[in-house]
Amino acid sequence: MQNDCKNCVFNTRATSMLSDKSFGQLSENHLELRFSKGDTIIKQGMFSTNVVFLRKGLAKIHLTGPYHEQIVRLVKAPTYLGLPTTFGDKINQYSVTAVTDTDVCYIDVRVFQTILNENREFSNDILIELSKNELESFRRCANRTQKQIRGNMADVLLEFSEKIFQSDSFTLPISQSELANLVDTSRESVNRVLNEFDKDGIIKVNGKQIEILNKKSLNLISQNG
Repeated sequence: MQNDCKNCVFNTRATSMLSDKSFGQLSENHLELRFSKGDTIIKQGMFSTNVVFLRKGLAKIHLTGPYHEQIVRLVKAPTYLGLPTTFGDKINQYSVTAVTDTDVCYIDVRVFQTILNENREFSNDILIELSKNELESFRRCANRTQKQIRGNMADVLLEFSEKIFQSDSFTLPISQSELANLVDTSRESVNRVLNEFDKDGIIKVNGKQIEILNKKSLNLISQNG
């Protein structure tokens, strides 16, 4: 794998602002690993000593509550994982699992803190990303409790189309049971709504293959809840 962080093809806009000195620090203080689908990248309850950067692939953030495990959201590379935990109480408050084969960098947290202190623009971009993620979490929480299943399913399909795959035709990256967990409903309800959308000509369903045929209608369902 590539060890020169400055020339890494997975660099984000934030890392493009780093100095040569900081790139050198990153190159010398990170570990690159490849995970297969289903592998644990971050484990809830474990002590956190590294900043995790998802270079390539798709992962799910999930946590174990008092009664069952809850999928919070899916995240697409390139992005940082676990920053609130790493700089908070040092204990991972949730798990991250590979949904597809993924490439990940583990960066020593002390080195990352030094880079933050020495690169103001980089620090600002990291803060913006954290703020966006927090606001997105609030929005998702409100939608899950206030929208009906059709609205929540429309949200998920639009997210897959526009944010994760950038295509109106895609393969569902998770099972229907996981999809049900993501929108707080049953697998049977997920299957029923997908069939309703298919019957209404909004999407075409072929196994795990989804094609959005009428995005305008899907957006209306999302807006109306």
